[in-house]
Amino acid sequence: MKKVIALIVFFTSAFFTGCEDVVDVDLDTAPPKLVVEAAINWQKGTTGKQQTIKLTTTTGYFESVIPTVSGAVIYIKNSENVQFNFTEVPKTGRYVCNNFVPEINETYTLTVISGGNTYTASETLKSVAPITRIEQNNEGGFTGKDIEIRAYYNDPADADNFYLYKYVYSNKITSNFYADEDKFFQGNEFFSVSDDDELKAGDEIEITHYGISKQYYNYMSILVSIAGSNVGGPFQSPPATVKGNIINTTDKANYPLGYFSLSESQTKKFKIE
Repeated sequence: MKKVIALIVFFTSAFFTGCEDVVDVDLDTAPPKLVVEAAINWQKGTTGKQQTIKLTTTTGYFESVIPTVSGAVIYIKNSENVQFNFTEVPKTGRYVCNNFVPEINETYTLTVISGGNTYTASETLKSVAPITRIEQNNEGGFTGKDIEIRAYYNDPADADNFYLYKYVYSNKITSNFYADEDKFFQGNEFFSVSDDDELKAGDEIEITHYGISKQYYNYMSILVSIAGSNVGGPFQSPPATVKGNIINTTDKANYPLGYFSLSESQTKKFKIE
């Protein structure tokens, strides 16, 4: 009987070993696109003078290194034509300005010159309502048993306001973003809320609120929706290519990815008790 079992195991192993094969998947390769990370954030309580813009390109699905773009010319002008130049940290694709002047409701224009193309975008710097308090609720979530954190603020009543919330958790590698508008709470107290049902005592959260434009709100709402949909497998095409506000004035068909945004922001840290 033992011999019969041994033979069954042997032939079963041989069968599955013989069926193993390497599958080569041919993926379509598109020309690389410029990716512009140009989020100008004025943190409350700071001068906002130092700002950074990063240039990269898209790359293959299985590539582990994201190519950076060096040698570009980058500057931002305000409505009075004052120019703020961004200088590259050598061979990093990171371009830094140390004398930027942020001003609420001021309109700025970004120019990026790279690879024989000129890219431009215009946006207005928006304010953010200060965070007034942070509260912990140990009976939150859908189950009523999760730890839930809320960061409160008073929405201004004299304007339509749009917000971006960022939550960074010490127990997670990734950050959570979500966009909001004051359509249903204009002029009232409101809050952002944590989105982690595994919070426990001792965990730390970094909460950032950004004031954003309506156009950036629409853009981020789509991005957050796509990122959170989790549809399809690793080889499924993305639901849509989300175009930002940056235009290639040299070749409009060769549009870049990314968005030029300007926000006043506030960051608070909270430790779970």
